[in-house]
Amino acid sequence: MAVELKVPPLGESITEAVVGKWNKKQGDTVAADEPLVVLETDKVTIDVPAPAAGSVASIAFKEGDKVRVGDVLGTIEAGAGAAASPAAAAATPAPAQAAAPVSSAPAATDARITPTAKKMAEENRVDVGQLKGSGTGGRIVKEDVLGQMNRPATPAAPSAPPAPAAPSGPRPNAAREERVRMTPLRKRVAERLLQAQSNAALLTTFNEVDMGEVMALRKKYNDKFQAKHGVKLGFMSFFIRASVEALKAFPQINAEIDGEDVIFKHYYDIGVAVSGSRGLVVPVVRDADKLSLAELEKTVGDYGGRARNDKLTLAELQGGTFTITNGGIFGSMLSTPILNPPQTGILGMHNIVERPVARDGQVVIRPIMFIALTYDHRLVDGREAVQFLVRVKECIEDPERLLLDI
Repeated sequence: MAVELKVPPLGESITEAVVGKWNKKQGDTVAADEPLVVLETDKVTIDVPAPAAGSVASIAFKEGDKVRVGDVLGTIEAGAGAAASPAAAAATPAPAQAAAPVSSAPAATDARITPTAKKMAEENRVDVGQLKGSGTGGRIVKEDVLGQMNRPATPAAPSAPPAPAAPSGPRPNAAREERVRMTPLRKRVAERLLQAQSNAALLTTFNEVDMGEVMALRKKYNDKFQAKHGVKLGFMSFFIRASVEALKAFPQINAEIDGEDVIFKHYYDIGVAVSGSRGLVVPVVRDADKLSLAELEKTVGDYGGRARNDKLTLAELQGGTFTITNGGIFGSMLSTPILNPPQTGILGMHNIVERPVARDGQVVIRPIMFIALTYDHRLVDGREAVQFLVRVKECIEDPERLLLDI
């Protein structure tokens, strides 16, 4: 019995993906729920599991091809008893979930359109009978309704020129060059970086931090900390706590501009930039002000491990009120980080270098880290930006302040 392997729902606003890698070839045997193909979107990388145990009967899309939600990626020739396995329904969960609720509307109508799409169609008087669903099993999703609404206003969209993937003329050294298509994640990163530079008034200010006290604290308590909490005591938890304290003192750096309004956020969801297998991603530590140092270290460590294995979820990458990035782990001495829109501030950490500094009239060698704050000058003045870094510096150089909340 052939079981179809379909592109699963990718997220509320994601309808397309790129086939990143097939883990099996046609004819290979596969176990139920074994990761069979990797799909790359502009936000996350998703493993699509095999819907049944058996062998790969066909592969419909090769690596690099674009696919949409609901497309059949291939088929599995199920082995004996595999058809009855509940895993066979894993690839297409949406229709089963949609059919379960009891509604006053006809069951057939509810089954072929999502609740969000139905509400949008009713509010904008879109005839759903004219729509062809792009969701799983031909189901109508929000993007189908939006496409119908926008079609009259943008008739030339299908004939728009593609992105400039190749030059118009020959390249003189083409034989010694390699052309690789940009991944959706890298394209999205590029778009957001360009958006940040185009739509915000970026400015960066710097300071230096003496890391001696934090390093001494780590050396003294790291073994006991690790024995009790099962995780090492790192620097990131201190900088998250210090940033939260500074954000409380200067709330405009934890805000965002929305048209002619400023939205002040009285919560602290801190994005931490980590390096994944396919590029930089920024998972968000929710309510960081309510977490202990141990909880912060565990959360950041978990994010880092899952980023390297492409296991982060879309929800973990969304939102965030402020971002911290640590170029120091790669040896960076100084940098000017770029905002993560619509945030108004990002803190850059760098490597720790022993430098000669003046202390009480004496030249001494101290472990120094340069820190940088890039901010949106439309909302944040230089005075607040400088004082923000000073506050971070005070908390790191005197870590007891974090414990005493002073």
